[in-house]
Amino acid sequence: MRLPAALTFLAVGLLVTACDSGTPTSTDDAHVTSSGEGRNGVGVVLPDTESSPRWKTDHPQALAAAFEAAQVPYEIQNAEGDKDVFTAIAARMLDSGVKVLMIANLDSVSGKAVIDNARAHHVPVIDYDRLTLNGGADYYVSYDNEKIGVQQADGLISCLRARKATRPVIAELNGSPTDNNATLFKDGYDAVLQRKYDTGAYLKGPDQFVPAWDPAEGKTVFTQMLRQWPDINGVLAANDNLANVVIEVLRAEGRNGDVPVTGQDATVQGLQNVLAGDQCMTVYKAARSEAEAAAELAIGLVQNRKIPVTGKVKDPGSGAYVPAVLLTPTPITAGNILTTVIRDKAVTTDQLCTAKYLAKCRKYGLIP
Repeated sequence: MRLPAALTFLAVGLLVTACDSGTPTSTDDAHVTSSGEGRNGVGVVLPDTESSPRWKTDHPQALAAAFEAAQVPYEIQNAEGDKDVFTAIAARMLDSGVKVLMIANLDSVSGKAVIDNARAHHVPVIDYDRLTLNGGADYYVSYDNEKIGVQQADGLISCLRARKATRPVIAELNGSPTDNNATLFKDGYDAVLQRKYDTGAYLKGPDQFVPAWDPAEGKTVFTQMLRQWPDINGVLAANDNLANVVIEVLRAEGRNGDVPVTGQDATVQGLQNVLAGDQCMTVYKAARSEAEAAAELAIGLVQNRKIPVTGKVKDPGSGAYVPAVLLTPTPITAGNILTTVIRDKAVTTDQLCTAKYLAKCRKYGLIP
């Protein structure tokens, strides 16, 4: 595969160990390299750093800690949103001799290409966080994504009830149409909201997916939504990044805080928006828990130990069942930030309680 000549060498997000390192492999054509540090161990390819900050810090750090604790060689790289780079990184890792490949795909087409290549190398694959449709991965590790959608809808309903909203118009700003998780989130919140629409308690407003979870695109989409539906009373935003751009648009109209907005990911910005009252709620998916669950499977495979997995999910593309570990997400409001994300050290009070949010942090007990 030949990538554009302008594509620079990719090493963003790379984490390596000194354990059993091999000879690096590279290709000038692709301008993509594998360090070889995952030889006889685990190769991890993450999708981007734009759709959520967790891909830049939380997940690579948690995965690295798990592999280092087990003294298993590993290499982690990030494709930075480029599907060709994603497949090229995985190919280089397979050529370098990884025994297990873990991927969080950018879309199912490129994800399946990677899995097919891994199968040709007789290397098992763990779908991490995102299921590759028609991919046939050996395992899938994620949070219960439909449950996340249900929690988002329940949170939005709770906030609308607190505002005593009458027949509110609900806008849905969904995630990427190529991300199966975005579909599952939507399945979850639509199942709850549809009951409200059916009874006439709520009115269904605009409903649109945002390509690649791109916040700039999301801002454009929501701006257009608000122009066409100026009476929007609630927004089901699929993650915190999209929620933040919705809040920016609402703030420009003087309506932030009056229109409940959901999110998920429990990012620093999302949590600050929750503290400020601009965002109704978010959903916490502990990266450490997800990383440890996936790493346990990967380490077992490297060490020729098969870890029993009792769960399974049906691939809606192929109809096949994939052995799965599905973790339970936690809905977050201002009232439980201290006992969830702060207690878990997923974020710190120093990160959250900047000058702008000091009063809110004191109000909710995050600082004295």
